[in-house]
Amino acid sequence: MTNKYKYFVANWKMFGDIRTINSINSVIRLSKSKIFINSKIIYCPPYTLLNSFVQKLKNTKIEVGAQNCHESKDPGPFTGFVNSKMIKNLKCKYVIIGHSENRTNGDTDNQINKKIQSALKNDLTVIFCIGEKIKEKKEKKTKRVLSGQLNKGLKNIKNIKNIIIAYEPIWSIGSGLIPKNIELLDNILFIKNVLKKKFKYKKTKVLYGGSVNPKNIKDLRKINQIDGFLIGGASQKPNKFIDIIKKTFK
Repeated sequence: MTNKYKYFVANWKMFGDIRTINSINSVIRLSKSKIFINSKIIYCPPYTLLNSFVQKLKNTKIEVGAQNCHESKDPGPFTGFVNSKMIKNLKCKYVIIGHSENRTNGDTDNQINKKIQSALKNDLTVIFCIGEKIKEKKEKKTKRVLSGQLNKGLKNIKNIKNIIIAYEPIWSIGSGLIPKNIELLDNILFIKNVLKKKFKYKKTKVLYGGSVNPKNIKDLRKINQIDGFLIGGASQKPNKFIDIIKKTFK
């Protein structure tokens, strides 16, 4: 593992309450360590905790993002939704878009594209999730799926400087299974090459997500082309999250 910039994105999903926020004190202390000179921790809690996290972390190096947003940039009759402008007003800097759990619940490539456009207009950095299903993997359609999601999700977007890609194989999320290193490296390089050809931009960061834990991080850290990790369940437990971060740099 080199000392290049690394992202550690904590996707808390539907977890946490006001009392839970104090559990990240140990992570805040860790963020002051020298290993974070070239790295970044980003917490993405539920909407209900965004403001509390922003206030908690305002004097630290840790940043805050939302887990999703509505595609409309204006107020409207969208009960239960939050748009990117509202997220930005809370002083959040990031938003996850296209997570497979949201795709399963109805997010289409067209909606995802609109969400990304809206988020970029409101100066949010987008963490854009892509990934294949187990059937698609077995049928050797992974690259076709990934290129399709990239092309459709980034349609009419000219500048991807504020877009981070998170490669999350759907079959890996929550299963404890991760791709073999040679397969994962091949897919990461494929994603970077697609974006390089499409946008002539060579600095796009590609994270890996999907059952990242303190045990498999020892293998994942060997893949230098991975620019960081999108971490779900393990990020909800500070000790596990810290263990993952420390082992990334060992």
